[in-house]
Amino acid sequence: MRSAALSAAPAAATSPALGAFERWLSLWVALCMAIGIAIGRAFPGPTSTLRALELGRDTEINAPIAVLVWLMIYPMMLKIDVASVLDVRRRPRGVVVTLFVNWLVKPFSMALIGWLFFKVLFVGWLGESLADQYLAGVILLAAAPCTAMVFVWSQLTGGDPAYTLVQVSLNDLLMLVLFVPLVGLLIGGASGLEVPFHVLVASVVVFVVIPLVLGAATRFFLHRTHGRAWFEARFLPRFRPVTVLALLATLVLIFAFQSDNITGRFSHVVLIAIPILVQVYSNSGLAYFLMHRSGVAYEVAAPGALIGASNFFELAVATAIALFGPDSGAALATVVGVLVEVPVMLSVCGFCNRTRGWFDGMTA
Repeated sequence: MRSAALSAAPAAATSPALGAFERWLSLWVALCMAIGIAIGRAFPGPTSTLRALELGRDTEINAPIAVLVWLMIYPMMLKIDVASVLDVRRRPRGVVVTLFVNWLVKPFSMALIGWLFFKVLFVGWLGESLADQYLAGVILLAAAPCTAMVFVWSQLTGGDPAYTLVQVSLNDLLMLVLFVPLVGLLIGGASGLEVPFHVLVASVVVFVVIPLVLGAATRFFLHRTHGRAWFEARFLPRFRPVTVLALLATLVLIFAFQSDNITGRFSHVVLIAIPILVQVYSNSGLAYFLMHRSGVAYEVAAPGALIGASNFFELAVATAIALFGPDSGAALATVVGVLVEVPVMLSVCGFCNRTRGWFDGMTA
């Protein structure tokens, strides 16, 4: 991405053409959910074997999930351009709003909303133990801003792809230092559950640091040996089918691991979804409102609102499994986040598209 991209003219008002994956996103997720649940119920032995595989002794990190997350995140890390991140000073307002909502509002508001629903309103149905587990799960979701899927949401709203990349890149870099202390503070304070910090650190290293380092090294080497044009036009597109297949396979595994919980605790799934929905709509609305008040252009405001609402569910699910186990309530809560995210985010995309006119004349 060239630094001049940040100061380029806004994207056209019409959304770009979408591929089959984006157009039928809800269908693919529903199919993965159904296939995963069917596999988990029909083949409990092999599912348990996969669930027990760890990425190294005592890491508590599920190996199949780790490999699939790498396949999804590595291509995103390939796109991080430090020069372009630094050049964000040309149009800083959108990034300021994004970072404010993602790191100063979202985790803390989710902890408060989750505590209100799970520990006060729903505790009679759930019990104290499960209430704590579900609260921990939704905090994990909120503490990890979305990465890969944001590019889909940005495309659906006709967002500025260059600026979206900068917003995501900054979130990824901040996640390196903020995810562990935020999760430890909020889960320990709101739910009272013990959070092993070594597992949290290992999760960030495995799911963020390693793909980031590999992506940066690959980008640097191929820029030097083949040039920037070849890298962006020939190398990066090769990973698109890999990323999509890894995402779908991850969803299948997640729902297979949680098949008993989903089918056996369906009423809990509904209860978990309620605070997640409240948080998603409130945070996206706040980000969108602040973008408008700041005079930010629509092509920046829409993706910024979507980043503030969606989650890096791959990291959240993997960390929940590592911290509390694949059968835990925390893992189930993160899976419910996956379940509701796609239809909810599509509704937010629709709202943004319908209100594009609110931002006429704004260019910041």
